[in-house]
Amino acid sequence: MILRFAFLLPVLGLASAFAQDRSPVEPASLPAPDQAVAPVKPSVEQLDENRYRIGKVILDKRSREIRFPAKVNMTEGLLEFVVVHENGKIHESLLATDISPTHLNLAFKLLRYPASRELYSKVNEDGTLSSEFEEASPEEKAGARIRIEVEYTDGGASRKLPVNAWINHAATERTMPAVPWIYGGSFVYNGKFVAESSGDVAAIFLSNAAIINFSGEDNENDEVWLPHPTRVPAEGTKVTLVIAPFEEK
Repeated sequence: MILRFAFLLPVLGLASAFAQDRSPVEPASLPAPDQAVAPVKPSVEQLDENRYRIGKVILDKRSREIRFPAKVNMTEGLLEFVVVHENGKIHESLLATDISPTHLNLAFKLLRYPASRELYSKVNEDGTLSSEFEEASPEEKAGARIRIEVEYTDGGASRKLPVNAWINHAATERTMPAVPWIYGGSFVYNGKFVAESSGDVAAIFLSNAAIINFSGEDNENDEVWLPHPTRVPAEGTKVTLVIAPFEEK
């Protein structure tokens, strides 16, 4: 289907969004300079008046929702991520997905979500991380705040709840608060989109490589978050992640 280009014009800004190379943050997780990373060539398919598909990622220009498939990856053990690519850090992620992180980031761009880098540590000239964070305008901060929900089938019934409800604090045994997640957009290093290389999609423990990061307390502690002991379904359960603008309640 031939698309009407008015909605797709923001994609032209994607190149400039990826243009600035940044120093590596997690060298062990990045590909070696001579390691080939298959290029991703997104194609956008129009599904109906409001919905489009990029690979396995579906976006709705009216609701600004982004949807993509995943599966339960862990039901116990420490968590650093909500979701990673199935070839990424699955030993520390609640969910796993086979979507392209590039496709997900393009969906954010097409829906005009501004990337806020407020949670990304500045990088020193020697490549080490600074104790300071990068700056973001008030408009970027407001526009980058999102919620992440999970849809799944339980006993034949469809259920939908915030993904925070599936995560517990090890010390307090309380459910992760329903604070916003932050779209940061990852970065480019040596001409490669790092989220695509590392597989980091949504991080609980702050990750400059991840597209999305948790904004709440203890997001700099990798030893406190666990899958909820009674709410998370069995490993392998298929789910749909739903991303939308965060709304204060």
